Amino acid sequence: MASGTPEQQGTPEQPLGRPDQIGLGAVQFLTVAEVAAMMRVSKMTVYRLVHGGELPAARVGRSFRVPKRAVEDYLRSAYFDAG
Repeated sequence: MASGTPEQQGTPEQPLGRPDQIGLGAVQFLTVAEVAAMMRVSKMTVYRLVHGGELPAARVGRSFRVPKRAVEDYLRSAYFDAG
């Protein structure tokens, strides 16, 4: 079951948009380690995606925070049917 209100969730037809286009209170941020666990890749892979511009992130001090929706969108767009 998804958490949050429908306004926070967005839909495939009506995406949330970039964090600078909506209220930041509606954005759930993940650490690099959380993103790596969610994607089942190494933290270095997440850093490469962030530094390469493929995954948007906010810098907080020396750390990065990635919007959860950006990870979901990235995975959705990277999916393909091999059959």
